[in-house]
Amino acid sequence: MTTQQPVDAQAPTPVETIELERAVVKHWKAPISYAVLTLVALILMVVLGRDGDATLRLASRGDLFALPDAVLPARPTGIVVVILLAALTALSFWAAATVRRLGIWLPIVFGLLFVIGFLSWSGAGAMIPIAGLLFATVGLSVPLIFGAMGGVISERAGVVNIAIEAQLLGGAFTGAVVASTTGSTIVGVLAAMVAAALVSMVLAVFAIRYFVEQVIVGVVLNVLITGLTNFLYSSVLTDNPALNSPERLPKLPIPILEGIPLLGPALFRQSIIVYAMYIIVPLIAWGLFKTTWGLRLRAIGEHPLAADTVGIKVTRLRFWNVTLAGAVAGLGGAYFTLDSNGAFTREMTAGLGYIALAAVIFGQWHPIKAMAAALLFGFASALQQTLGAIGSPVPSEFMLMLPYIITILAVAGFIGQSRAPAASGKPYIKQ
Repeated sequence: MTTQQPVDAQAPTPVETIELERAVVKHWKAPISYAVLTLVALILMVVLGRDGDATLRLASRGDLFALPDAVLPARPTGIVVVILLAALTALSFWAAATVRRLGIWLPIVFGLLFVIGFLSWSGAGAMIPIAGLLFATVGLSVPLIFGAMGGVISERAGVVNIAIEAQLLGGAFTGAVVASTTGSTIVGVLAAMVAAALVSMVLAVFAIRYFVEQVIVGVVLNVLITGLTNFLYSSVLTDNPALNSPERLPKLPIPILEGIPLLGPALFRQSIIVYAMYIIVPLIAWGLFKTTWGLRLRAIGEHPLAADTVGIKVTRLRFWNVTLAGAVAGLGGAYFTLDSNGAFTREMTAGLGYIALAAVIFGQWHPIKAMAAALLFGFASALQQTLGAIGSPVPSEFMLMLPYIITILAVAGFIGQSRAPAASGKPYIKQ
């Protein structure tokens, strides 16, 4: 007679053991990334350190109260920053070795220290207007944020939205023409949303109804809208400048709040589109995780068959949510012509739709995280412009590469594994 060995109910199964080992391996990615960035900081700020002081202008005209300039000696500041970065890196390695989690504060503090050290090194002997840098960051981030919100909604519904670029460009063109024709910027904004929604409808029809590869449809739409707007710009708008002269949305400063040093001008001296962004982003986040609409949206993006079995109309819900995603992205297109530039120009989105898509991945398909990623990319672009204006030795080509470098580092290290909705990009055929 054989004797059965007692089974330990607490012992992990082989699958659980493998998952635990993978989790431990993934936990080392962040410390290694911190170590690489600390080494970069050591080379830039200490080995290749510069002499002179970097003056950070913290106050701007119209502030409620003045803040003194922050004067940072480049080389000593770089040394202190590298020491602190090394300490945070050691703390990260300790946390990884003991399988502990330190929370979100570590990458935030690490990033702020790195930015301070970089500004002191790149701005040695010059003055950097921080309030202006933040104002430019918000301005450059607005179309990225709206595009990223469109990407989050669409991909949560199970459709890969490569066509964000087309939605931004179509919205920018339509908004400029309609606003110029009607003389109303509000009508122009609504027209931009409709145009971008129509682009999304084309994506939805081919991806959901005819099961065409979604990435290919998105790329084709980007090429199509780029060519179409270029043709109409050359053949229509160039000969009829009155069709491309929309009035800009007025700035609507919020009393008292606009006078807050540093953040006031950047956040509270903006147009209605920017203020709408402050409402739309948290509204999408709340709706996605706290409402029936969000539950159904996430269900059709994760497991459409299960959603179908409980009576959810998967095809219909996907179609209308992809359309909604395009309308949200259209607000970003309207921002180009009715707020930022004031007129339509050829290919004025300049690939920002793809950066918005990167923000979606960086933000792990979460509205708030995607907004933070878009702000980071906007900051990189604003920093490139600011450093070029002060004559910094940092090559502008490197700064233009920075958003993509940040994306690679973030996906590979800082945020670990980035998992898309399980059914994203997969057509659903009703059983």
